[in-house]
Amino acid sequence: MIAKIGKAGADTRGVLRYLYGPGRANEHTDPHLVASFDGFAPDPGRDEAATLTQLATVLDLRVKQAGDRAPDKHVWHCSVRAAPEDRILTDDEWAVIARRVLNATGIAPAGDPDACRWAAVRHADDHIHIVATKVRGDLREPRHWNDYLRANKELAAIEKEYGLRQVIRGDRTAAKRPTRAEQEKAHRTGHTTTPRERLRTTVRTALSAATSTDEFFQVLTGAGVLVDVQHFPSGDVRGYKVALAGDTNKDGHPVWFSGSALAPDLSYPKIAERFTSAPVAASPETGHSRPAWLQVTDAADRLPDLLDRSDDGAAQAHIAVLAETLDALPLIAPVDLRPQLLQAAAAFERANRSRIRARHEQAQATRRAIKAMVREPAPKDAATLTIMFDVICLAVIAARHWHQVHQHDQQAEAARQTAAHLHAAYQQASSRPTAVLAQRGRRLAVRVQQRQVAILRQVLPELAEQILAEPTWPALAATLADTQAAGHSPASLLTEAATRRELDTATSISDVLVWRLRRTADLPTTDNPDTPTRGNSPASPPASAAQPTNTAGRRR
Repeated sequence: MIAKIGKAGADTRGVLRYLYGPGRANEHTDPHLVASFDGFAPDPGRDEAATLTQLATVLDLRVKQAGDRAPDKHVWHCSVRAAPEDRILTDDEWAVIARRVLNATGIAPAGDPDACRWAAVRHADDHIHIVATKVRGDLREPRHWNDYLRANKELAAIEKEYGLRQVIRGDRTAAKRPTRAEQEKAHRTGHTTTPRERLRTTVRTALSAATSTDEFFQVLTGAGVLVDVQHFPSGDVRGYKVALAGDTNKDGHPVWFSGSALAPDLSYPKIAERFTSAPVAASPETGHSRPAWLQVTDAADRLPDLLDRSDDGAAQAHIAVLAETLDALPLIAPVDLRPQLLQAAAAFERANRSRIRARHEQAQATRRAIKAMVREPAPKDAATLTIMFDVICLAVIAARHWHQVHQHDQQAEAARQTAAHLHAAYQQASSRPTAVLAQRGRRLAVRVQQRQVAILRQVLPELAEQILAEPTWPALAATLADTQAAGHSPASLLTEAATRRELDTATSISDVLVWRLRRTADLPTTDNPDTPTRGNSPASPPASAAQPTNTAGRRR
């Protein structure tokens, strides 16, 4: 069930006229009262002697009594709608639901003789409208702040009790949806998304790349976005607004959107607190640090543990920086992978925010690494990207679990959608390097293959036969051989890799284990089927300290 609370109005009879009328498309059938504040309110739908004016007068009685003390906008209007697949509820059931919503919101607390006057009208099978006048019997206004959240919390309980569909609920932190006018304009101009949505994506990408507010505005301008920065008399920045070139109103002026109109966390104060004076991490050419894309991968690898042990503010900050990672990925990925990555970033945009305030200082090191990553030559070999996507996908799954624990329904669903898009990019990126490893695996000596089969059956006895039947098993066999050649225990590493994810949800278990093992063992990557991968020997530096692969078989 969904509650929709409209803006307060000043015309009680006008609202009733709509509710008892035919509707905009004659969709209103048999309008009638299902309940009212005292059970005796006149019903113009079922009582021929009753009129809309009589019902409005009854509801407005205390408004008239309050006189100048009554609020100008005294009409409270809430619709409650069942899901299309729900059973048709009776009038008595809707009456109980109306009273529970009014009690939860504070408009009409149960047992309060001074509660506001109200009426619940039904003119369709699947929903009711509740109209109340916001003056109590003591002529004061009701205490009904956060009425939307309270109503939806009560409806969630009603759904369980009545066996109805349990709706994914928000917490009023979602970005504003495009209006119908915006959507129609986008359709007329041949676009699948509205200017508001395109600007939101562009602003997020710029935010992930910029290291200061000045650079943020420069990046936006360089991307062809019109930027208007407002200042206080002191010269400090007060805010900003953006517009797409060519997107004009009827007068030919640009259609501007403030940052907060794009999303709550894109207001100027919100983005300013993310920036820090600390320098961007050194690039790999300087030799002062690991490549930034490796730092970002490492940070994503740590995120599941961080979410488990961090306080809520720090955890929300790590999820916010994960969103910035997803925003930045299309900037470093090959062109053929960008569509899925853009969809992943767009989906996680909703998972990025909750009512928990992020303590951004907890994630500044990762944020600096992301900004450095987009300035470095991107990793070119698909194996490196495959490992990166796999780790980030696990981080997204961990974020989904965190949101589920905190009952952030919309955010959890958004994270689920993000993981699906990331998995598609992962599969596309992994196809060639996995095929290369599989080719090597089929060339292994029979005794080596038998040894890997024995290890698999020892570590994963319940999954062994399924894995052996997968086309990518030879790639896993080759990887197990590589881990042994590198001086590791294949059985120990396989056990560790198998515990990193619920393998029963994997499309290909062997494929998942391949890249989990190669990252854990720091095995070099290559797309050349004629060049065997090698583990690190005691005399060679670990792969994590080496320069990332630029092209197949060649180091930067």
